Amino acid sequence: MEEDPAKYAGEIDGRQSDEEVNRKMNEKLTEFRQHLHSIPELSGKESATAEYLKAFLQSCNPDDLITNLGGTGIAAVYNGSITGTRILLRCDMDAVPVCEQMNLPYTSTMDGVSHKCGHDGHMAIMAGVAKWLSENHPPTGAVVLLFQPAEETGEGAIRVLKDPRFQEIIPDCVFALHNLPGFKMGSIILRDGIFASASRGMIIELSGSSSHAAEPHLGRNPALAIARMIQTFNDLPVSDDSMNNIAIVTVTHVSIGEPAFGTSPGKGRLMVTLRSDNDEAMETLSRWLEDNARGIANSCTLDSKISWTEEFPVTENSIEAADSVRSAAEYLGLEITQPDDPFPWSEDFGHFTMKYPGALFGIGAGTHSPSLHSPEYDFPDELITTGVNVFRRIIEDLLNSTTT
Repeated sequence: MEEDPAKYAGEIDGRQSDEEVNRKMNEKLTEFRQHLHSIPELSGKESATAEYLKAFLQSCNPDDLITNLGGTGIAAVYNGSITGTRILLRCDMDAVPVCEQMNLPYTSTMDGVSHKCGHDGHMAIMAGVAKWLSENHPPTGAVVLLFQPAEETGEGAIRVLKDPRFQEIIPDCVFALHNLPGFKMGSIILRDGIFASASRGMIIELSGSSSHAAEPHLGRNPALAIARMIQTFNDLPVSDDSMNNIAIVTVTHVSIGEPAFGTSPGKGRLMVTLRSDNDEAMETLSRWLEDNARGIANSCTLDSKISWTEEFPVTENSIEAADSVRSAAEYLGLEITQPDDPFPWSEDFGHFTMKYPGALFGIGAGTHSPSLHSPEYDFPDELITTGVNVFRRIIEDLLNSTTT
């Protein structure tokens, strides 16, 4: 790769004044982010992204640099001189299968793949934290900067957690952010308890028998069963008192047979996304849908196979970790929004908060910003400095005040 990422680190000096650091940080990390934007990679395939990050992080002098973590992940470790709290800060690396429809100087060079969720910006923020830590090692404890692959599929966090080398850096607390269009630019979005919902993908495969289209009664066509399932699933209330929580069911894909007029098909497939703001309610919803799907299939004399994929638990913020984010935002004079309800989307950071006290928070990407995963979305570069400073303040608050 011709681009040398280390050049961005060399021109940001953490020993300068805050104003000068912020100016240079925004300028150089904007270039860094925009290069990442041009080389997007899908979940689990972030090899070029990882190589680019590795070169940058090596220039930031971590005490340890763990590569190929959970696949293509990277962890940069900065140790204090005194034993204490170990903080893990996590960002995501993967892009999404969305065609870029913007004429950008740094447009995606990968057909059908682009950074339309802003993970390029999240990585740039973490790169800024790495540069700051290279000049300001924590006085106590340790800071682990985790660049995690495959967030979009819900597989990356699990793979990292199961990697034997993660046992060397088990954290005491964990933090992550996500940019959020629809909120004031640079504001902080935070809530105690559940921040993002659980979700999982349900795949229903139906098998009957094909026949001539002129003699459909001689076969077993899954079309009617699929139609009944869609109607049944769509009739499910968004809020069901029997589940005591929000329940959202979205049909995402349907396929029946082949595009042929002469054949009554014998196979069909239905894909559904389930969402809930409670893990227990998710289990109840899953059983309800599975029982109904099997019942409908049986009534139509069809064989059924049900499988699950892309499973995300709820992301639940601990009160202590949320307070650390709140304190950092207040210190920096940032506006804080506290939503009444959890967000309906999901984040695999929930696998971390299931194991360790932590917090996921949002950073506003502008009230008029296109939505995430939209072809018109692009991460606002002015958020990079804000994100770095929030993480920096969390580190200072937690590690300057704890010793053992």
